[in-house]
Amino acid sequence: MKQTKQMQRIAAMEQALDRAQKAVDGLDRALDAYHDALPDIRALAGYLQSREWKKDFAADEAGALPPEPKRGVLSEDGIYDLLTSDDALRARLAALRLEDEAPSDGGETDKEEPK
Repeated sequence: MKQTKQMQRIAAMEQALDRAQKAVDGLDRALDAYHDALPDIRALAGYLQSREWKKDFAADEAGALPPEPKRGVLSEDGIYDLLTSDDALRARLAALRLEDEAPSDGGETDKEEPK
């Protein structure tokens, strides 16, 4: 059976729907997890700037803390890298929001692609 241009378009749009739905569902789950982690991110930002962190870091450097439990929060880059990634993510989300607010072509699909 020969596929018409219409059937090819419908098949392509069906594939686009499947990809988009998968992406939207994944992002929805990720945003829920991110939202749940925001209090932890705020707490870590406060801790990194606190006297307590400096005291804990100095004690670790002096070997005054036991080897367990893990203490990645006392690395010089652990929390900082997380906060930098968080800032980049927020900027990316803001850019997506601005992009989404830009005028669109109305969603028409019959326009020819530029050559």
